[in-house]
Amino acid sequence: MAEALVFPGKVEWSGENPGVSLKEDPAGPFTTLASFFRVVLSPHGRGHALVLLCAPQEGAPPADRPNICLTDNEPMARWLVADYVSHFGAWRGLTGLAALQYRPLEAVEAGGDAITAYHETVRGAGLEVRLDWTGLGEPFCFVFPPELSATGAHHMPSLFVGCADASVTVNGQRRPGAPVPRDVAGRRISTAMLAFSETWIRP
Repeated sequence: MAEALVFPGKVEWSGENPGVSLKEDPAGPFTTLASFFRVVLSPHGRGHALVLLCAPQEGAPPADRPNICLTDNEPMARWLVADYVSHFGAWRGLTGLAALQYRPLEAVEAGGDAITAYHETVRGAGLEVRLDWTGLGEPFCFVFPPELSATGAHHMPSLFVGCADASVTVNGQRRPGAPVPRDVAGRRISTAMLAFSETWIRP
C-alpha cells in the first residue's frame, strides 16, 4: 500500500481565493485588481474578504474608484493582506494596497455552476461588487513548493480553473479592461482564475 503524502509544517489557512486582474493595455499596468477570499480555517477564524483596487497606483482615489476591503472578519482580512496579498505578484508594492480602506461586508453570494460560468456578489459600505468569470477551462490540481508560491514561504496545494474572460462590476458600472494571458503550473490560463480548495502550509 502506498504511503500518504503528508505536508510537513503548519496549515495557516484554507479556503477559496478566486481573483480577477484587468488591464486596458496588455503591456501596461493593471487597472483593476480583485481578490476574493472565502476562508474556512485560519488563526483568526472563518470569514470572507473582498480586496478590491479600482485605482491600484493611487493612495487617495475618488469614491467612484475605491481601494477597499469588504469583510465580515477584519482581523482575518488584515492578516491576509499583510501576509499574503501584499506578496502576490500583481499587488506587490502598490500604493493603493498600502492605503486600503476596511469596511464591513453585509452580504455575499456565490452563483453559477463553476463549469461554464461563476460569480461572486459582495455588498457593503454602499457598494455592490460583482465578479464574473466566464469561458471556464478544465480544472487542474497542483502543489507549489515554498520557493514557487506567491509568498515564497508556503506549500500551496490548490485546485485552479482558468477563465477566458472575467469582469468586475461596481454599483452597476463595469470596470474597464480585460484579463491577460499567464502561465500557472505549466498551464496557459489568464489573470482571471478560480482558486478552490486552496491551502497554505508553512514548513
